[in-house]
Amino acid sequence: MQLIDTTIHFVKEKLQNAEGGHDWFHIERVYKNALLIAKDEECNLEIVKLGALLHDIADSKFHDGDETIGPKIATTFLESQNVDKNTINHVIAIIENISFKGGNFDKKFTSKELDIVQDADRLDALGAIGIARTFNYGGFKNRPLYNPNIQPQLNMSKEEYKNSNAPTLNHFYEKLLLLKDKMNTETGKKIARERHIFMENFLSQFYAEWEGEK
Repeated sequence: MQLIDTTIHFVKEKLQNAEGGHDWFHIERVYKNALLIAKDEECNLEIVKLGALLHDIADSKFHDGDETIGPKIATTFLESQNVDKNTINHVIAIIENISFKGGNFDKKFTSKELDIVQDADRLDALGAIGIARTFNYGGFKNRPLYNPNIQPQLNMSKEEYKNSNAPTLNHFYEKLLLLKDKMNTETGKKIARERHIFMENFLSQFYAEWEGEK
């Protein structure tokens, strides 16, 4: 447990000035989600915990798109804690393969632990918190809430997705509403379905208000 406590302290320090949707509290929610999902899965719980805690230690969105920084920071930290090489390699593989990346990204690594952490991370992009995080990031990037003249792009490449500056509402169609059908575990699928319905109801209300109908 000492390794997990040390990791929590390290992540809190590292993310103390992070954007509100990718801060320590995001990590904490993903960690809790991962523990919940792991209860019903055969897995290495230590790897699940470390993967959840370190999965966003340096999100490429905030480092000029560089996807190598997070794995490097996580590797250096885990090596400093004398974690065995197999565990380090597994955690790094989770970090490298967890992201949505436009939905056109084929995972180069598979494991039950990755399935769990990926579902846990995706759940935090759904429901009430998912909505809040989406608009928080849109504000952070100074994007418009919605523009009916700019349609969502559903078949973006990884690079197009990463460089998109579309209105915030488009993100629901380009990612959030797609996640329900991309979940890996039964627990993740069940929770995702409930949060998906919440987001559909939000969008119905949003459009009604936009058109002055309510």
